[in-house]
Amino acid sequence: MTITAAADGSALGNPGPAGWAWYIDDDTWRAGGWPHGTNNMGELKAVLDLLEATAVAADQHLLILCDSQYVINSVTKWMPGWKRKGWRKKDGKPVLNVELLQDIDRALAGRSVEFEWVKGHSGHALNEAADKRANAAATAFSKKQDPTVGPGFRGEPAGGSAAGSTSAATSPTTASSAAAPADDLFSLFDAPAADPAPTSCNTASDGTVLTADAPGATDFEQITAREQALLSDLLRADAPSAAELLHPAFTEIGPSGRSYDREAILAHLAPVPGIEAEEFIADEITPDVVLLRYTTTGPDGATARSSLWVRERDRWMLRHHQGTPAPGR
Repeated sequence: MTITAAADGSALGNPGPAGWAWYIDDDTWRAGGWPHGTNNMGELKAVLDLLEATAVAADQHLLILCDSQYVINSVTKWMPGWKRKGWRKKDGKPVLNVELLQDIDRALAGRSVEFEWVKGHSGHALNEAADKRANAAATAFSKKQDPTVGPGFRGEPAGGSAAGSTSAATSPTTASSAAAPADDLFSLFDAPAADPAPTSCNTASDGTVLTADAPGATDFEQITAREQALLSDLLRADAPSAAELLHPAFTEIGPSGRSYDREAILAHLAPVPGIEAEEFIADEITPDVVLLRYTTTGPDGATARSSLWVRERDRWMLRHHQGTPAPGR
């Protein structure tokens, strides 16, 4: 018999008030969170709590539906290499969220567990139910209220697995059979990209805030801040953070005339020192579509640029970008 559950996380501000939830059916789910956390923390905690809650049925196969490729890749691809390196990445830096990952590693022992990627916010019933509860938990913490934690799993010991604690791929991938040592961040994009979680802030993988939508900021200010962040060396050195700002159907035509899709851009993304941007002009095409035009200057000369930003689920995302050489500047 297989237990099928969706696990999801949510952070308002990322980092900010955060929630997590797993969902099997209306009688079998749980949620929790923290006053301050990240979306990835919520995604990992949802998986961990699900593993701990279903330990009473460890003889059954567990299928975890997850819209976070970070979680799936962390558990099924990168974890073996991280463990061999003392929970450090290839560059020697400590693995983020290491305590949650170590707890997940222990909870997987002796279990038959499978992860399946599902596209977020696409109408998948279980994923939507988990997302709704995770977001509700994050909202509760933002209001300094206790979240609704849910009934838990049948047969689970009383008290569950600390649901209210404030401490800290279209084809299935089987966790127990994962042996790939790679912890390359670019492998996040080997499968179709999931919808980024709605946030009002973007952070680098080391926790540095890269862009933030200040309270009351105009659409133009938000879009310009995000565009400038995508030009920064800090964000261009952190592909997963850059991915948060790119629409799943993003395309680009470079100054050379070459076309790129989202996956190709993220794979080639790298810092470009000495770039300066100026003369930002925004044209509102519709209330949810803005064309941003500006000029950059750098070692290779001047480039006239245009970006099409679209608003989806109250979040501005870059849908298309094009650069054209501007001789004589």
